[in-house]
Amino acid sequence: MNNRRKLIVALGASAFAAPFGTLAQQQRKVWRIGLLSSETLDPLRLDTFRAGLRDLGDIGRENVVIESRWAEGKYDRLPDLAAELVRLNPDVLVAVGIKATVAARDSNATVPIVFLGVSDPVATGLVSNLARPGGNVTGLSFMGPELMAKQLELLKEAVPHLTQVAVLQNPANLSSAEPNRRTMEIATKSLKLSLQPFEVRSRNEFDSAFAAMVKRRITAVIVQTDTLFISNAKVVADLAAKQRLPSAGFREYAEAGGVIGYGANLIEMFRRAAELTNKILKGAKPGDIPVERAMKFDLVLNMKTAKAIALTIPQTILARADRVIE
Repeated sequence: MNNRRKLIVALGASAFAAPFGTLAQQQRKVWRIGLLSSETLDPLRLDTFRAGLRDLGDIGRENVVIESRWAEGKYDRLPDLAAELVRLNPDVLVAVGIKATVAARDSNATVPIVFLGVSDPVATGLVSNLARPGGNVTGLSFMGPELMAKQLELLKEAVPHLTQVAVLQNPANLSSAEPNRRTMEIATKSLKLSLQPFEVRSRNEFDSAFAAMVKRRITAVIVQTDTLFISNAKVVADLAAKQRLPSAGFREYAEAGGVIGYGANLIEMFRRAAELTNKILKGAKPGDIPVERAMKFDLVLNMKTAKAIALTIPQTILARADRVIE
């Protein structure tokens, strides 16, 4: 009888243990996220994304494996890197920049994609509209065309006599450059400015581009938000300062030595990307999640560079700055 009683107890215990064991396995689910960027590895942004997931509640506290691939400014590497990530069977792909997003989208039609750092997702054909993007793609846009028009306004305010403005653009990324250029051309009419594009395809072409600007009597420079220019922001800023040209660009450009930087806070965008990723891991469909516009824009002024090129920044701009570099 004792042996029989022990057997019954053991069977009963195993019956209760099975569901709890299954639940424990479900709770130990490891989420795999692929991150693809056309830029060089940035530990701060990656850590911000990871911390954003960790702080988000149930899924944020679960085990998360992030497989990241960085193209280091070489756009032609992106399709292979995207395919490599897809082979790892990620639950979500996070793509940074338009080129990385297109590569992620073209590599598969099913894995949910969260993009960030995209200038104009509608104009570039990523989504049909911002409210209901459809398909397997959603994300965050920094609305580049409007952003660059604002940079142009700030440059004109800082240099009232401005007439000829150079626009640095990468012909390998015209899908972003063209919408920016069209919006800027509209802005130049009211500002009475003339825009002249200068194409740069690699780091080796910056010197010749600035030499050409001098020959054409360019009086200021706008730097588009492109991986090539982000990776070489200091090179561009130093060349502009050497030619005593006031310049404006993305937020980090001023931190690298440009006079004016105005743009979305990318660290904040990585944090928001973690929230969108979290929604998808919890079951939301990316096509039903509205594309978000960046909400926080920072104005950074590099007074050290302004003084070096004998440029006086008006108090009206200084009063609006989020950060002033002395």
